Amino acid sequence: MVSGGGDGGAGAVDERGRGGALLGEYELGRTVGEGNFGKVKLARHRGTGAHFAVKILDRARVLSQRIGDQIRREIATLKLLHHPNVVRLHEVAASKTKIYMVLEFVNGGELFNRIAIKGKLSEQEGRRLFQQLIDGVSYCHEKGVYHRDLKPENVLLDTKGNIKISDFGLSALPQHLGNDGLLHTTCGSPNYIAPEVLQNRGYDGSLSDIWSCGVILYMMLVGYLPFDDRNIVVLYQKIFKGDTQIPKCLSPGAQNLLQRILEPNPMKRITMAEIKTHEWFQKDYVPSVPFDSDDEDSQLDVVLPAKEEINQPPADKTTHQINAFQLIGMASSLDLSGFFEEEDVSQRKIRFTTTHPPEDLFDKIERSASEMGFQVQRGHGKLKVTRNCTGTKNPKNPASFLVCTEVKCPLFSGKKMALEKYGDRLTMKWYAVCDPRCLSLAPLCTL
Repeated sequence: MVSGGGDGGAGAVDERGRGGALLGEYELGRTVGEGNFGKVKLARHRGTGAHFAVKILDRARVLSQRIGDQIRREIATLKLLHHPNVVRLHEVAASKTKIYMVLEFVNGGELFNRIAIKGKLSEQEGRRLFQQLIDGVSYCHEKGVYHRDLKPENVLLDTKGNIKISDFGLSALPQHLGNDGLLHTTCGSPNYIAPEVLQNRGYDGSLSDIWSCGVILYMMLVGYLPFDDRNIVVLYQKIFKGDTQIPKCLSPGAQNLLQRILEPNPMKRITMAEIKTHEWFQKDYVPSVPFDSDDEDSQLDVVLPAKEEINQPPADKTTHQINAFQLIGMASSLDLSGFFEEEDVSQRKIRFTTTHPPEDLFDKIERSASEMGFQVQRGHGKLKVTRNCTGTKNPKNPASFLVCTEVKCPLFSGKKMALEKYGDRLTMKWYAVCDPRCLSLAPLCTL
């Protein structure tokens, strides 16, 4: 977060900030934003008088939440990018307790707020902002950077109303590509995520970013999301099918461009080069020019406190992290694989959750299976239900029927797990005592 909101201009430095805390040649002023891991302060370079946003991250929180890799990735990515439509990173420093990121100060608020206030934007204004968005995103792609979390909340506006793309914590670089040349990490924000990202089969980062840009364009021109539902499964079904209505009140060019961007099949989706040559996009288009070759930062480079490596602590065997997409995959009712492939009945897996302790769950399964004539073998954390199917005249029937039931809590039998939310992350914590808050997962595999 480097936006100072709409109430403070770039020159509105509190005089009381003079003589305040110093970070090298930067004089820290008032706090302009706060987040889960630290705060953002307005700063003034004492040599040039230029204003910056200094993101101050608490190292202890970063390490405890295991987001060191995410911070490193954002820093590495921003250092590659020098474009008028991308938030610039000027300096990075660290102490034993803090991490400092000196960023371009953008104080016009989020694009999301602009849309929320106006309801929707005119095609002229929406086109201008979309042109800048595409210029910034295509520049990132040329540098081998894929954002993967484009949404109006991550697009800031300066005082002149120009776009600044921010928050590269989920971005991918060339080294993150698989051997097949594709990305494989499922990430992003549900309403803006491309359908191929959810398939877990690899995806082109450029095409998935284009999809997200299309959702943003739709929001700007229409005033609401093209794909939305309280039920996450229904939402993803709409995304997979490209199930949205493009209002007829939009110009034919805008309708055509949205249809081509929000194409659920990535192989048929319009490319970045094709977007830039589209008739609707070309109107009044003035390309943004990167400033890679300038030496602007040479005047701003300062010697800050010694940089320190953001080392991860030893792995804590009692803490595991999952993201929302992994959590969704735990339950068969939310399993999305059926949208893409046929399920082999012989390998069917059923997952469900329950608030019952594992021992009670085992007792109920064993009692029910025994009443149905099955033989039950019970072991530590596992239960097998078998029945011989001898004498069958149908050669297609198996000679035996085996159901393996495993109750997990969710990975260690006999322990309790609680889900705790920190920002955008869900953390699974294990405890030795099982109570009603325990989340028990019971995969059943028919072999």
